[in-house]
Amino acid sequence: MQKLLVAALSSSVLFGASVSLAAGDAAAGKAKAAVCAGCHGAKGVSANPMWPNLAGQKDAYLVKQLKAFREGKRQDPMMSPMAKPLSDADIDNLAAYFSSLK
Repeated sequence: MQKLLVAALSSSVLFGASVSLAAGDAAAGKAKAAVCAGCHGAKGVSANPMWPNLAGQKDAYLVKQLKAFREGKRQDPMMSPMAKPLSDADIDNLAAYFSSLK
């Protein structure tokens, strides 16, 4: 098992993939997600085609996108300021919550 984990981590470094060793807390993410509901819907399903559905997205994808907004690698006039104050734990928790929704 340890060799498998080392191999996975090594390949993630070589190929730039993101491996999350600690899953977020979906309950904490749900509490933090109240502000997201205005655009992305109360259950992560947007009523407006301009904003993506977050429900059911893979947590690694959500983490990557939120960090890109926070760090300025991805920019949007609405999302960038929303992501800026998020901690890594906040991002992990939000990703856990939205990925748990169907």
